Amino acid sequence: MNPTNAPETGQDRFDRGMEWLNRIVGDGGQNVVDSLADISPALGDTIVAWGFGDIYSRPGLAPRDRQLVTLGMLTALGGCEPQLDVHVNAALNVGLTPQEIVEALLQSAAYCGIPKALNATNVAKKVFSERGLLPVESK
Repeated sequence: MNPTNAPETGQDRFDRGMEWLNRIVGDGGQNVVDSLADISPALGDTIVAWGFGDIYSRPGLAPRDRQLVTLGMLTALGGCEPQLDVHVNAALNVGLTPQEIVEALLQSAAYCGIPKALNATNVAKKVFSERGLLPVESK
């Protein structure tokens, strides 16, 4: 990641994070960062530099696998519907199919409860509708 062996700067982490954010999330990620500019730009910087520059850029999991984990965790937490919206879109961007997303959210019902899975599935339905991906056919 650092071919010159120079110490990595915060700007390096931020730049790498923006590259990953744009690749995975697209415009939705920049919209989140922009929405924080007038209240907490430090939070936006942290999301980019740490969340994407340090975590998403790690080689241990493919982006699609990271999105599956993220969807499960946001569903389990509950009350994260705006973030689920971003990450359902991101999951589609990195190659997950609507059927795989629905299956992952159905799986979450067994571990975090039907109400949370239902809320997450309704977010997915909204995203799929916006992207012209309804109806979702089950396998």
